[in-house]
Amino acid sequence: MFCIFLRYNVLNSLRKLLFLFPLLLIHTLLEAQQASENEGKKMYDSTYVLDRSNKLNVRLYTSRKYTEFIVRNGPRDNVYRFQPNSGLNLGVGFTYQGFTLNLAGPVNFLNPNRDKDFGGFLDLQTHVYPKNWIIDFFGQFYEGYTIEAKELEDSDRDFKREDIQQVLIGLNVNYLLNGDKISIDASFHQSSIQRKSAFSPFVGAEGYAGFIEGDSLLFPNFENADEINFRRLNYVLFGPNAGFASTLVLGESFFLTAVASANLSFGYTNWERAEEFREWGVVPTYFLRGFVGYNWETFSINGSYVWKNLNLVPNGLFDQAVNTGNFRINIVYKIPTSRKFKSTFNKYNPALLPKKIFGSGG
Repeated sequence: MFCIFLRYNVLNSLRKLLFLFPLLLIHTLLEAQQASENEGKKMYDSTYVLDRSNKLNVRLYTSRKYTEFIVRNGPRDNVYRFQPNSGLNLGVGFTYQGFTLNLAGPVNFLNPNRDKDFGGFLDLQTHVYPKNWIIDFFGQFYEGYTIEAKELEDSDRDFKREDIQQVLIGLNVNYLLNGDKISIDASFHQSSIQRKSAFSPFVGAEGYAGFIEGDSLLFPNFENADEINFRRLNYVLFGPNAGFASTLVLGESFFLTAVASANLSFGYTNWERAEEFREWGVVPTYFLRGFVGYNWETFSINGSYVWKNLNLVPNGLFDQAVNTGNFRINIVYKIPTSRKFKSTFNKYNPALLPKKIFGSGG
């Protein structure tokens, strides 16, 4: 599931482009794992899941990706939500033989009030669902954040900071204990069809690292938030998780899928303002997904929402969280393909490149 959303006015320096290269490599290798899975026998229980990866799925979709961060203000019993200027995107894409390419961008008619010159972002969320596995990669690079006026106690105008940057890198891997009977990919990319309702617990681990920074202290003087103000924070979190995946199938074509997990992460948060200080600890985090729609042999219409909560290790009054999400509505048309088309496509399939280099093994 190779999915890139790109804003070209962000990360325009050579240093940042060089930093992105290994992340794009990791991104492609994750795709290769699913492509290799699709090339072999999936071994799903066919009474529950029908494999349709040999069909070319062409999609039109609208989506919104975002990475926001939350600052909780205990003394004043309120929450500040720093939101990016990401907007609604319109995109096209396809899925075939384990490879997915989506291209999208914000368009004016979906975002009439959006300031297109404020901030920018590169969002490389990747969600891969081969048989028995859930794999999520996060490569989030955002510039420009806003606190809406309704969340400010001492101003009636939105507070905008184009200099604020956020970077989040993360990886989540889960193993489904009943993965031969449930296909999350059927709900997300419709390359399979879930025929019967199914449930599976899963276990795994996840890890994240990132930072948030501005050219000066993040909060304005008029908000009287000195006790929670900072210029930069960075963090590292990792730990085990567990959860469940469940799909309810109605009338053979309509589906409702829920995936939820909880994580207990160990790590630290480091803050910088006039002085620098660090706190180590253990915090709970959460990962929620929902999928709903109609999925059949030639057509699918569906919606999905993926949301990751990342509570950071607190220190006294310093209490923050990072939330990242992806909301999407898809219209998918499924096209049968010939053997010649499959053979030609696989010669150039980027997701099969590591397999061609290192061999199939065995």
